[in-house]
Amino acid sequence: MSGDTVASPGAVLDLVTSYGIAQVIHVAVQLRLADVLADGPRHVVDLALVTSTHAPSLARLLRMLAALGVVAEEADGRIRLTPLGVPLCTDVPGSVRDRVLFLTGEWFWRSWGNLLYSVRTGEPAFDQVFGMSNFDYWEHQPEAGLIHDASFTAMALSTSAPIVAAYDFSRFRTVADIGGNEGPLLAAILAANAGVRGILFDLPPVVAGAEMALAAAGVADRCTVVGGDFFTAVPTGANAYVLKYILHDWDDERATTILRRCRAAMAPGATLLVIEQVLPEHLEAGPAAVPAARLDLQMLVLTPGGRERSASQFRGLLAESGFELQRVMPTATPFHIFEAIAL
Repeated sequence: MSGDTVASPGAVLDLVTSYGIAQVIHVAVQLRLADVLADGPRHVVDLALVTSTHAPSLARLLRMLAALGVVAEEADGRIRLTPLGVPLCTDVPGSVRDRVLFLTGEWFWRSWGNLLYSVRTGEPAFDQVFGMSNFDYWEHQPEAGLIHDASFTAMALSTSAPIVAAYDFSRFRTVADIGGNEGPLLAAILAANAGVRGILFDLPPVVAGAEMALAAAGVADRCTVVGGDFFTAVPTGANAYVLKYILHDWDDERATTILRRCRAAMAPGATLLVIEQVLPEHLEAGPAAVPAARLDLQMLVLTPGGRERSASQFRGLLAESGFELQRVMPTATPFHIFEAIAL
């Protein structure tokens, strides 16, 4: 170690202070500062009146937002929104507002604060903090549930088009989206492939509003909505089955159960498409390695057994469940597409 280059202490400290930055953005979004500034620059006193905040304290928050490049100060002292701050607005293409509210809410904040508990026990910190699973929490806390649903809808809307562009869905007669929520990915698939029909499958309360969402996308006439539990059975009749962002919620045993339920519904030679983020096979350093590793720890603190997996781990799960992995395709998103056929 004596011959190794030692990093700056400041660089290490920067790693441990980013939690404050997350809360700065969280508060800015809660106050809808970007929405207010979207109409033009405002003085701090005006912003305080609109947001019902203490003007001197708001000024201190704005100083940090300016340091981050989210806002800037005009020559006359008014505050304006920068291009970096625009995605924090509510109704703009590529808005991340709902994602910010979810990823910096108390469910994340307090669960990550108990990471040590999860590392020591292997159990989700979320359950230890809130006394219930995260799935039960979204169901029993309506406001939190709405933020959860809005966040995942926003993510789906931002990733669906690149995923559809990365794979040829036109060769299928019917595509079943298993655990597809209200169908944003399936709607994108059907919209881009006029000859394809769809089956949307999720828990009955989840798909309760799907017909309206599919109708808004103009594809309701080509899609059947089915309520059910993928641990019990999934619909038959499709020649392609999609599992997007599903398996990472579960441990290997339950992930295998989901895959086997899909296999039981599929004819030999039918296609399974697993869409997930992928861990590298070995430990890696650098910015490119951070998102998947962070998400893996996120699943540790939030879920009972959820985890990210490497390509070889996905291959093993698929083989154990009656599938043969054909290829792994990157997309212009954090997701990869694992194409497998039913044996």
